[in-house]
Amino acid sequence: MTVIEISDEQAAALQARAAAQGLTLKAWLKKLAEDDSAAPNKPLKSAYGLLAEYGPAPSAEEIDENRRDMFRGFGENF
Repeated sequence: MTVIEISDEQAAALQARAAAQGLTLKAWLKKLAEDDSAAPNKPLKSAYGLLAEYGPAPSAEEIDENRRDMFRGFGENF
């Protein structure tokens, strides 16, 4: 048996939800624990490969080269 401590207000809210379905709190919690619809039906999609359609990432050398090209001549006219 597992004991979970909750406030009296939370217990009353859970009891009201159980009563709305015509169940006791114990029966409602048991039904809720056995309900398979709450479990995900399929695994979540991984973010791995999300940007694969854009090709491989630039290498560090390519980034450095682009940075040098972008900032060539920057600040020469001041």
